[in-house]
Amino acid sequence: MKRRGFICVLGSVASGFWPRRRTIIVTMAAMVLLPIEVSDAGWLSDIFKGSSKQAKSPRQAKSPKHVTSRKPAALARRAVSPKPRNVKLAALGPVGLPPAALKPVATRCDPAKFRIVLDVGHTAESEGAISARNVSEFAFNLRLARQIEEKLKAEGFAETRLLLTEGKARRSLVKRVAAANNLAADLFLSIHHDSVPNKFLEDWEFEGKKSRFSDRFSGYSVFVSRRNPDFKTSFAFAELIGKEMKAQGLEYAKQYTQAIMGRYQRPLLNKETGVYRYDELIVLRNTQMAAALLEAGSIINRDEELKMSSPERRDIISSGVTAAVKEFCEPRWGILGPL
Repeated sequence: MKRRGFICVLGSVASGFWPRRRTIIVTMAAMVLLPIEVSDAGWLSDIFKGSSKQAKSPRQAKSPKHVTSRKPAALARRAVSPKPRNVKLAALGPVGLPPAALKPVATRCDPAKFRIVLDVGHTAESEGAISARNVSEFAFNLRLARQIEEKLKAEGFAETRLLLTEGKARRSLVKRVAAANNLAADLFLSIHHDSVPNKFLEDWEFEGKKSRFSDRFSGYSVFVSRRNPDFKTSFAFAELIGKEMKAQGLEYAKQYTQAIMGRYQRPLLNKETGVYRYDELIVLRNTQMAAALLEAGSIINRDEELKMSSPERRDIISSGVTAAVKEFCEPRWGILGPL
């Protein structure tokens, strides 16, 4: 018996015995318990995403089996095979992300097999920025990356790989991309600590040595590249990192939105989470997996440098990254995406 026919009969029977309110409750219960046919599933999609036209995912657009039109040919097929098919929630796509972040339905990941590459930004030969107290960015990056690796492995992500590269500047970038691609990683996260353009730097002395600083800017930031082969997943992962940083009480660096940054100005994709777009970053655009870059904080800011040097701040950031990876990998990602 079709669902609607059954509901009508059930409603008629119930109306003879119970008040109207109970009839409505019984009818609603029947709707929940009965299987959902493909042709009647549009209402469920509307509940999650609004218009059914807007709700179509790339996979749905390519596959005619999800078409819900009641054309004669479709009705004939249903007459031949009346057995209803249940609709999988995975077909509804991610919920709670802006349209730019929508991606094909992901499979559930097994933490024991899920491979994350933690790229230690810069090298011992090309140390990156120098902090207000004359410590290299590479040293900050390595300490934080190791702590993130430790936490991820403790949470069951046994295939986490720490990527250390040798060499100078651009050549080292090519090496790290090649290494990450050879590892066949599922996610790539490059760890960095921020500085500012030279025009903002001021001179001071620390422990008898000349140094430079800028206390004008502070905060973390997350970058993605639109030229990454899986930009949608990259952005979704970056959003999770930014959300976790914010949940830990951290604020993102807002200077990249300002015209005074000149060529360092970047488009802000989400003003709540601090995710920026930086299309030309080699480690983001040339990696074959979803990739993001985290600037954990400013080491040229004298106050923030002290915080970034502390085990407490490293614990906060590594916990946030680990929570983001876990949320990315939880079973609900394979059903509805990050919420």
